[in-house]
Amino acid sequence: MNIPSPLNPPRRLLLGPGPCDAHPRVLRAMAAPLLGHLDPQFLEIMNDVQTMLHAVYQTHNPVTFPVSATGMAGMETCFVNLVEPGDRVVICVAGFFGQRMVEIAERAGAQVTVLERPWGEVFDFQPIRETLQKVRPKLLAIVQAETSTGAWQPLEGLGTLCHEFDTLLLVDAVTSLGCVPVTVDDWQIDAIYSCSQKGLGCPPGLSPVSFSPRAVEVFSKRKTKVQSWYFDVNLVEHYWDSERFYHHTGPISMIYALHEGLRLVLEEGLQARWARHRRNHEALKAGLKALGLTYTANEKYQLPQLNAVRIPAGVDDLAVRKRLLGEFGIEIGGGLGEFKGKAWRIGLMGHNSRPDVVLLFLAALEQCLASQGIKVQPGAGVTAANRVYLSGA
Repeated sequence: MNIPSPLNPPRRLLLGPGPCDAHPRVLRAMAAPLLGHLDPQFLEIMNDVQTMLHAVYQTHNPVTFPVSATGMAGMETCFVNLVEPGDRVVICVAGFFGQRMVEIAERAGAQVTVLERPWGEVFDFQPIRETLQKVRPKLLAIVQAETSTGAWQPLEGLGTLCHEFDTLLLVDAVTSLGCVPVTVDDWQIDAIYSCSQKGLGCPPGLSPVSFSPRAVEVFSKRKTKVQSWYFDVNLVEHYWDSERFYHHTGPISMIYALHEGLRLVLEEGLQARWARHRRNHEALKAGLKALGLTYTANEKYQLPQLNAVRIPAGVDDLAVRKRLLGEFGIEIGGGLGEFKGKAWRIGLMGHNSRPDVVLLFLAALEQCLASQGIKVQPGAGVTAANRVYLSGA
């Protein structure tokens, strides 16, 4: 056989819904020498990762650790541990990843009640209250940052509401952690999961999860075994707690990456990091508006890290994304589900939430739109974004 050439992937600017570009310090950390997964020095690194996850999630939950797989594994871990066959579950669906929750909950044997809103909208608490009162579910699941629509779901007070009905609150924070506020303890969230490749600025491969004592009690007293051995928190938590019981071979280099990614978050400070994402979002939004683009989500609930915009009439979705990638090395995401072919998803997450990225993207997009026959004032997008930056907003 012919041996393939050495890896030499092209340089890309990853501005889609994830992954985003890893911070250079994260990539350097991944090149550190391997240790055994039970080496005393590696166990210290694991301790550091847990301590920093507590800080970033703003929680004191002892059962907080990164699942050794991507973000969808975090979703599955939460459902298969908390749900037993026949359990009543309410899932809030206003986009693609709410629908994914339904699929996984049903596979776990749940009796699912779906509470729906149109794509791009968020949930008021009153319909949730009425549903909880009627269904009396074991669990309510909701997406904080719906990656398919760019909508930002308010959560403050939802945990209190769920607990009125003895219901656990499960939150998808895949696209929110490290970009916008995520306050696990104050918001009384019982189970939450995220990923490594978005706001935390690492490659894909880990899914940080956290479980409240209330949630731990639920899965520790299950009547049936968790359907997944690998994702059974009753087993894997003992690799991360003081027992250090062998469960699986941890992904050493990815733990190095997460260690450095979390260090970067905490060095910057959570408030400063959230403000940075907001500022670059406002600049990008001004530039996109100047180019004639509108958002899919209501302005009051737009995510700063995931900008979902409607494709202008007459513009070829694939042609623009192909040109951005081929000529400028920029990747953005197309629409999913109801928004397929109708929206672009532009990520400004973690390391990629920077003014130079915003200005480069707007200049490149202007050329692509002009090639599609869209008339825009030359430099309008960049000028509008710079106006935001110069205003100090």
